Amino acid sequence: MPAKHYSERHKDSKRRIMPSNHALSRRGFLGTSAAAAASAAFTPSYAASAEPAASLPPAIAALPVLSAQARPFTNAERLARIDRAQQLMAATKIDAIILANSTTSSVYFADLRLNGGERLWALVIPAKAKPFLVCPAFEEGRARELLNAGPFGKDADVLVWQEDESPFAALGKGLADRGLTSATVGLDENMKFVFAEGIRAANPHLNIVSASPVTAGCRMIKDLHEIECLRLACRATLLVYRAVAQSLHPGMTTAKVQSLIAAAYRRVGFEGEASLNIDEFTALPHGSRQQQTLREGSILMLDDGCEVEGYTSDITRTFVLGKATDKMKSVFDLVRRAQFAAVQTARPGVPTANVDAAARKIIVDGGYGPGYTYFSHRLGHGIGMDMHEWPYFVKNNMFGYDPNPHLQAGNLLSDEPGVYIRGEFGIRLEDDLLVTESGSELLTPQSPSLEDPFGNMA
Repeated sequence: MPAKHYSERHKDSKRRIMPSNHALSRRGFLGTSAAAAASAAFTPSYAASAEPAASLPPAIAALPVLSAQARPFTNAERLARIDRAQQLMAATKIDAIILANSTTSSVYFADLRLNGGERLWALVIPAKAKPFLVCPAFEEGRARELLNAGPFGKDADVLVWQEDESPFAALGKGLADRGLTSATVGLDENMKFVFAEGIRAANPHLNIVSASPVTAGCRMIKDLHEIECLRLACRATLLVYRAVAQSLHPGMTTAKVQSLIAAAYRRVGFEGEASLNIDEFTALPHGSRQQQTLREGSILMLDDGCEVEGYTSDITRTFVLGKATDKMKSVFDLVRRAQFAAVQTARPGVPTANVDAAARKIIVDGGYGPGYTYFSHRLGHGIGMDMHEWPYFVKNNMFGYDPNPHLQAGNLLSDEPGVYIRGEFGIRLEDDLLVTESGSELLTPQSPSLEDPFGNMA
């Protein structure tokens, strides 16, 4: 249950610029303690660990290497995405979309991790013409190298600008050369304001709109390969959680648990992370930065996920170290029923708001209401290459470009109801929900209980 959009937490990371390297925790602003902040920051885990198994807890040492099961995406798949984007442009009367500098969508469509900082790099995909790239003149060689490796090959044009020239005018000229002098142009929703405003000011003849009907319109519907990656990411995450849970004992600090999580993800071979909160801190949906220590009978909340070929899981498990109280068990059962109510409600054609309402009704009717009193956040968020992306399980869809979306087969969202009792404990269960042709399914089994959170998971 992230604190902010996944692309936001990577906005200063070179992960969007070059092949995957380091990433920052989506809860890095909270941490687990002042002393543990460095260890809570993401540790690279994408290569299977060479650590001696004897140095690890047995459950972590026994984790399988899963990275070999991941299949890379091909340029043919990316060309199919571009074709779909062009169809959506025609349907929404958008003549071109512009993806500037670091954006997930430039990776999605073209496998381009663009750099530039204050310098504009822009991938422009017209509805009916050849795509082109705008970049600084001194970067042209690198730009062509990047393009040649991607779906455009040598077909994409590169338009350059010198350091004392306007990149926004160069972009406008590229559009004009393709007959788009008074076009409707969609800008990526994550584009820096300075770039969006620069494009608008230098090209007053253009009608500037959001590209989200095209970018989100494509990315919201996962194909079989994307679903395969997300299933594998979810499986890896749950295996890591189970191994870590089996390795815990009273007296461990959150910093020590973070080191176990990092070791576990290194064993499975994927980039991954998890936040941990204990006892009364589980009542804060995004936890606390205070130092926390496990004790017998502690209630714990593990949350986050890992990436497979750029696709991220998001799973939460709440469980106890020892025996749960009757109140904890009662709340757990209520949250579990709310999660399942969402599965029963979600299917093609259903408004996303209705799924939140179905889960929330279970919790309110169970005595934890009204509204957002105890279940204090929306039910869930779209998930894919960004840990948060369209659509959202909430009324008004976070007031986005489409305030009342209806589910479609291929949508994939988190399903994460929770009850948070300040000063006592909180319980959240989160799995990733796939909308199918006839209903929906969770990509991982529901958690059975607080004392047996993983059941007989294979």
